[in-house]
Amino acid sequence: MKKSVLISAAVCGLTLSTFAGAQTYLLDMKGPGSGNPFWAAVQKGAEEAGKANNVKVVVMSPPAESDVQAQVAQIEDQIAKGVAGIALAPTDPTALAAVVDKALKKGIPVVFVDTKGTNAGVSFIGTNNEVGAKMAADYICKGVAKGSEVAILQGIITQSTGKARSDGAQAGLAACGLKVVAVQPGDWDTAKGQAATENILTAHPNIKGIFASNDNMAMGAIEALRSAKKLKNVMVVGFDGTPAASKAILAGELAASVAQAPVNMGKFGIESLMKLKKGEKLDAVIDTGTVMVTKENAAQYK
Repeated sequence: MKKSVLISAAVCGLTLSTFAGAQTYLLDMKGPGSGNPFWAAVQKGAEEAGKANNVKVVVMSPPAESDVQAQVAQIEDQIAKGVAGIALAPTDPTALAAVVDKALKKGIPVVFVDTKGTNAGVSFIGTNNEVGAKMAADYICKGVAKGSEVAILQGIITQSTGKARSDGAQAGLAACGLKVVAVQPGDWDTAKGQAATENILTAHPNIKGIFASNDNMAMGAIEALRSAKKLKNVMVVGFDGTPAASKAILAGELAASVAQAPVNMGKFGIESLMKLKKGEKLDAVIDTGTVMVTKENAAQYK
């Protein structure tokens, strides 16, 4: 039986009528859509849902995924403006918990997208990241000899997404007999992913596989391997199924990527907020699904 949650619009004496005139919904993402195909797709889904349902969708994000205070300030501002609902991909779930509680106490429904929050009773809409990372690890296991040295490029580990992907990959790689000799942070960034890979190659020149927790870092790993003339000797698998990653897969540089459904995250996020405003129930977790992108299907994702 699926666990369901219901966020009441009547909290601390406030009712639906308090925000009855407000038809503006906020999507606040961890990072800007410009320059990041994943967040651009989340934004697209939210805006399409808004258009289809004749409501306004405001899309915001901090200038960087590490700028927690900027995101808190954005949420505070939108609460003050009486926004109808908030779909939030938190930069730091613990740090955002207080402002999420503030929204809920004012009768503003909240859902988490992409990254789980810590607030009890708030639904999560996104990928089962641990399962997706295990899929990536299994793919590496099939292409790399047992006993080989492999590495992991982590996202921001204080985020549930970063931790789940790292945990899932480590468990999967260890289970098939590969040696995880390095786990280094790349903070979801291409340049940092490249630098981390360069460090790994220096310390472990015989490495045979790399799991990058997102495609930005995977592209950085590819650059580092290309410079070291080891691109053909190391299997790299990413996560997100971005157009750039798909092109790299078709070019034979990236082995595979675990595709999410970011458009659905944005779309379901806005639709779920509208359901909550009507007093409807949501499942505690709404899984948007994952697909392994390889040469066989990469053309569909570029």
